[in-house]
Amino acid sequence: MPARSPGEPTPRTLVWATDIDVLPADRILARRGEGYLLIRSPGNPGHYWGNLLLFDEPPAPGDGARWTEAFAREFADEPLITHRTFAWEGTLGELGAAEEEFVAAGYLLERTVGLVASAGELRAHRRENRDVRVQTLDPAAGADEDLWEQVIELQVAGRDERFEERSQRAHLRSRQEGLRTLFRAGRGAWYVALDEAGEEVLGSCGIVRAAGRGRFQAVDTAAAHRRRGICSRLLVEAARRSGAERLVICADPGYHALGLYESLGFRAAERVAGVCLEPPAGS
Repeated sequence: MPARSPGEPTPRTLVWATDIDVLPADRILARRGEGYLLIRSPGNPGHYWGNLLLFDEPPAPGDGARWTEAFAREFADEPLITHRTFAWEGTLGELGAAEEEFVAAGYLLERTVGLVASAGELRAHRRENRDVRVQTLDPAAGADEDLWEQVIELQVAGRDERFEERSQRAHLRSRQEGLRTLFRAGRGAWYVALDEAGEEVLGSCGIVRAAGRGRFQAVDTAAAHRRRGICSRLLVEAARRSGAERLVICADPGYHALGLYESLGFRAAERVAGVCLEPPAGS
């Protein structure tokens, strides 16, 4: 399966381009003349950042109403989409009128740093953990199910507190199945760091490969095992196994792991931003 269908529109920003790389195979991309790219994930309408409008420019004064109308029009046929998400091109973290047009209306502002490294630039951390065993999970239906389930529970445990546990678990299962479909088609793999017995998942991450590049997904370490060199070992070994020529990893600007990523050879290349209005609690 190709990474992207011939003729599909491609964002010029690497963070957004690789965000599309990791979406399920049923994703829909459509370029609109009003200056935006429609991005849809029909199989997962609850994925806020898989159903959005990506604009060519940051929001200008008055764009709040215009963008909201465009979103309502584009997703009018999908009643399960009750959020609104907007992002925009740019690599310097430009906000435009986002604060006035969206944050003031209750939207959450998401800032992201995109870091890149070639496979040859990555280096082992001096404190990496050599006791854990890194395993590539089998994406086939019914294979490694206990480990795949532990991956979901690790992600649920590390979720933002604003997300209710049950709904988040359902969302993560849907995301995992979409990724496993990509992996079965040769589009990357999921990796776990296991305890010495090979039974407990201590760390977890995925890499989706497309057009020679690999985008990291959901880098997690179990809370009781953090600061033991597990993440650094997992990241470098997963990158080496992935076969990708260029690796992309993203993080919040205030995220504590940014320093770790840079110590492994990643360098900050882009800063992007977007806004999301989540559904009311309980809806």
